[in-house]
Amino acid sequence: MFQSLMNRKKYGKVDNTQAQSEDEHKKVEIPAGMYAKCPHCKKSIYIKDLADTFGVCTNCEGYFPIAARIRINSIVDKDSFIEFDKDLESRNPLNFKDYGLKLESYMVRTNEKEAVLTGRAKISNFDCMIAVMDSRFMMGSMGEVVGEKITRAIEYATENKLPIIIFCASGGARMQEGIFSLMQMAKTSAALAKHDDEGLLYISVLTNPTTGGVTASFAMLGDIILSEPQALIGFAGPRVIEQTIKQKLPNGFQKAEFLLEHGMIDKLVERKDLAKTLGTLLKWHLEPRAQSHQINEKNYLSEQEKESSPWEKIAIARQIDRPRSRFYIEHMFEEFIELHGDRAFADDKAIIGGIGTIGDNVVTIIAQNKGKTSKENIEYNFGMPHPEGYRKSFRLMKQAEKFHRPIICLIDTPGAYCGLGAEERGQGEAIARNLMEMSRLKTPIIAGVIGEGGSGGALALGVADFVFMQQNTTYSILSPEGFASILWKDSKLAEKASTLMKITPTDLLKFGIIDDIIKEPSGGAHKDPDLAAMILKNYLLEKIQELDTLSEDELVKKRYERFRKYGNINQ
Repeated sequence: MFQSLMNRKKYGKVDNTQAQSEDEHKKVEIPAGMYAKCPHCKKSIYIKDLADTFGVCTNCEGYFPIAARIRINSIVDKDSFIEFDKDLESRNPLNFKDYGLKLESYMVRTNEKEAVLTGRAKISNFDCMIAVMDSRFMMGSMGEVVGEKITRAIEYATENKLPIIIFCASGGARMQEGIFSLMQMAKTSAALAKHDDEGLLYISVLTNPTTGGVTASFAMLGDIILSEPQALIGFAGPRVIEQTIKQKLPNGFQKAEFLLEHGMIDKLVERKDLAKTLGTLLKWHLEPRAQSHQINEKNYLSEQEKESSPWEKIAIARQIDRPRSRFYIEHMFEEFIELHGDRAFADDKAIIGGIGTIGDNVVTIIAQNKGKTSKENIEYNFGMPHPEGYRKSFRLMKQAEKFHRPIICLIDTPGAYCGLGAEERGQGEAIARNLMEMSRLKTPIIAGVIGEGGSGGALALGVADFVFMQQNTTYSILSPEGFASILWKDSKLAEKASTLMKITPTDLLKFGIIDDIIKEPSGGAHKDPDLAAMILKNYLLEKIQELDTLSEDELVKKRYERFRKYGNINQ
């Protein structure tokens, strides 16, 4: 069965919204019999093995294209798929010569009437709409019927308050239908706007290839965008780009990994893991929220004890063995799916973002992260976010607001990165945007300093309903070294500056800047990271429960009043 539904074409290159002629694509012949030739490593693979892996080469782990019905069977619950609009067939709006004959030949070859299947299904027992493109049918090109079927599926999902999942596999717009094909880009996007207005979930899954007009419409509009590894994803084709710029493109250009690095997709998911990942995401968005939370222990507030000096707290906060955000995510949240990218330029590793569960709650987590080794610190830019990190965090905050998820922000940064590129890409604007938008987000926000809270780079995640600091942390206008350099032209006076700056949790609690000081294990969180995580988790669970009692308007009003009061002005 698998062999008969395999795609017999290699994917070609696409020019903007135009799919190349089908005849230009080189064929990868699947020999009749027991074996198929892998289009990647060129080795023969036993057909039964391909069926067992849903088209993943057992030799090189390269992905064979698979037919839409095989894709559906690999994803949805057994016998749950109900196909919609299966009798819609393309017309010939431009009276294009031999187009009708070409359509008929593909119908016979694929046993399908068009390049997309749509319908209602269950995944992990959750109802959803699903649309799956089939690249065997004219390279999955989008004409009137493809656009119409996808639009109807979106409209049905909107009317019935369902999430929709679209698997994209397309060479772009269908040339034989001309301007009518082009208009499907706008039609499908407009339908998704209405679906979005209703606060409903759309997951886009990109497969090889996703190009041209499909990329420039519904494929890139998902609340969450997943991709299979090594998928070709782009608007203009590589060959066209090379001819235009007269340069050789780098290896991996327009592959899914390239797009992940450049902030365009959330996550790469192996084909074998797609059903589980989609089921988890549907569960987090569709299951009713818990009404109560069990707190194991409420003894999380710092007790009065001998205070460390500000300089000692700075040393502990900068301690290389101090638990970082990723440690807390792994130890406080039962499940976590990291989401990447700002959808504009890059994914900034200095900020981790995603969705997870803590107790009975589904939350959005946004956390500044440092490394513990030189290699890790370089990878995370020493915890100093670029503009893309703040824009990623803003994107995920808006997503949390749409789906009414509490937001938890973990702050640990010496400050926002101040390099040339950061200024060119608008570091100030990115921070300012977060400050403004966080003040009016209609969902609970809890933020806290778990290490260094440096300047505007920290505050950009700190406009919250509850703000806490762990016991051995600091929160300041800038580093003591920077403060001393500006005021006294001598960074060696940083210890003196640390006392004058009033940067400790005790200072900031007195000022009303923070709400709570979270105790740490004796000697600092690095002495017993597991205990530190347990203490912080209990605090977060209680604060989520407290904020759950407030309406959206109350949250925004109280948050505004909180920040409005700062400043001692003599009238």
